[in-house]
Amino acid sequence: MSALRKPKLTVAEYLEIERTAEFKSEFFDGVMYAMAGASPPHNFIKENLSGELHAQLKGGPCRSLSGDQRVRVERTGLYTYPDLLIFCGSPEYSVEDPFCLINPVAVIEILSPSTERFDRGAKFRNYRQIPSLVEYLLVAQDEPVCERYIRQADDSWGLVSFVGLDATLVFTSIAAQISLADIYAGVTFPETTLR
Repeated sequence: MSALRKPKLTVAEYLEIERTAEFKSEFFDGVMYAMAGASPPHNFIKENLSGELHAQLKGGPCRSLSGDQRVRVERTGLYTYPDLLIFCGSPEYSVEDPFCLINPVAVIEILSPSTERFDRGAKFRNYRQIPSLVEYLLVAQDEPVCERYIRQADDSWGLVSFVGLDATLVFTSIAAQISLADIYAGVTFPETTLR
């Protein structure tokens, strides 16, 4: 006897569930994926980045938003909640969901053991399909390392790494830079971390 397969959800069904859900879920190819709670280091890093970006972008043409802003990758159908994102000019929203942003210029994901493979792999492949996206940043939790992927003129992606608490993360999509010491303020690293 074979197991019954659960039917795939439509986008409309996902959005209806998400409107009244007590927790956030990402959605891809008819399947909802519940998002787990974050660790204290993750939260420190996210709040530090959010505060620094807000202060540096205040009054300018670009804005930063954190984890509760849903993004839709229109070309692939992925609905996701990046840890942080930046958009410039007017925000643009999905036709299917007027609360779902479609024009970020930068996306920041804070890596965790449960999400790192997805953030580096399938999620990044989806994000690359957003025409407005210029840079994708991965921020480690267990060591002071930020990786910045930048869209090149030929649509490939170049990598620049910022390593150590003396380093400064410099954005290319916006006029902003943040020291890794500020990003990791309040975070205690495991003893085995090389700095």
